Amino acid sequence: MGQLEDPRQAAQKTAEDTFGGFMNWSKWTVYGSLAFFLAVASCNFGVETREGKTGSQYDGSVYAPSNLNGCKNFKCP
Repeated sequence: MGQLEDPRQAAQKTAEDTFGGFMNWSKWTVYGSLAFFLAVASCNFGVETREGKTGSQYDGSVYAPSNLNGCKNFKCP
């Protein structure tokens, strides 16, 4: 008959294998996140700044308080 493996040694080996896999997964997740951030940052985060830009501008008239009817500081007479 073969010699049975000690449960502590089996648990230690499983823990080391699992930890190694977790560290490998974490490392590649961080590398992927950094690569994504650098790619997005190199494109100016999608903000259009050149001539002929389309839709990413601020339009203050949308947020203008035009319905206050002369009220100042939200206190009406």
